[in-house]
Amino acid sequence: MRLALVVFVTILTHTAYNGTRLTFSLEALSLGATPLVVGTLVSLMAALPMALGVFSGRLVDRVGVRKPMVAAVSVVIAGITVGALFPGLAMLPLVAITVGSAFALFQICVQHMVGDMSHPAERRENFSLLALGFAVSNFLGPTISGVAIDHLGFRATFCILAAFACASLVIVFSRRAELSHTPHHERDATERSATELLRDRELRRVFVVSGLLASAWDLFTFVMPIYGTSIGLSATTIGLILGSFAAATFVVRLLLPWIQRRVHEWPLITTTFAIACLAYAAFPMVRTVPLLAALSFVLGFGLGATQPSLMALVYATAPPGRAAEAVGLRTVALNTSTTFFPIFFGGLGSVVGVAPVFLAMSAVLAAGGFLSRHR
Repeated sequence: MRLALVVFVTILTHTAYNGTRLTFSLEALSLGATPLVVGTLVSLMAALPMALGVFSGRLVDRVGVRKPMVAAVSVVIAGITVGALFPGLAMLPLVAITVGSAFALFQICVQHMVGDMSHPAERRENFSLLALGFAVSNFLGPTISGVAIDHLGFRATFCILAAFACASLVIVFSRRAELSHTPHHERDATERSATELLRDRELRRVFVVSGLLASAWDLFTFVMPIYGTSIGLSATTIGLILGSFAAATFVVRLLLPWIQRRVHEWPLITTTFAIACLAYAAFPMVRTVPLLAALSFVLGFGLGATQPSLMALVYATAPPGRAAEAVGLRTVALNTSTTFFPIFFGGLGSVVGVAPVFLAMSAVLAAGGFLSRHR
């Protein structure tokens, strides 16, 4: 399957995933859920991927991407359909678990597929193109969901998002013979431990930094609906503010080839931490929509620049035949932060309000920036 088609399928599936996260968050809030409950729901999207990330990566190394991709998109559709057919707070945990777990497997597949099909000299550029696709869907998911919720309701919004995932499944299934990854069957008789990968200092550093940046990204998509609702914003407005964040990631990824020729990976990552730290510190002081959208754009511009560099670092450092496992271990790092941070910050928000949540995340990012600048 050509890179352009991989990116298009990713846009469709990620739009469904991203829109689902906003939709069930706003539905829960509309039903009277506290920030802690919403944080727990968001955490459930990452709970199983945190536990199964290494297994998923090893599975892709062994059998290739074809069957896992078809299965992953199918389960995404099933999870979103549950939200459409069974409205109410009781079924939202099931929606979160199924959609989050299936999309995590899909993401490992497409990331490994891009890395596997790319010449080392082209890998960072190809990951930039994939990241550009994620930026498009980061805009489409919350924007479409916000408008649909206000005009059609939650059940219809879930149906629209399921349609995006169905379109992805049609393409993946019909073009499955073109999925290019060659399985790595040449494994040792004794399964090698994932801790071997963690002993590599550079990989370990990439995993930690990835987790911190993922927490900054996911916290924003979790806390912005809560903050927006608390100051009286509509679902459409909240979706557009999240869309501003996504638009910034799209712009910065368009500029990445120019940026990456002038800035090496680790200085770029350190700069990202600095921008995100300052943006989070400023959020509690802002209540007007234009300023929230502008600050959201600044945050997205910073956070959107790092994923291609981090993925290129993973592939440059991973042992032969274990690239997907390394991607899976990075997924564990991402989802560990996505599992525990929303619960912690949701509990904090329930007790002391949303403003301290922004400031606490700013402090975490300051620490991450210190880590990333010390080799």
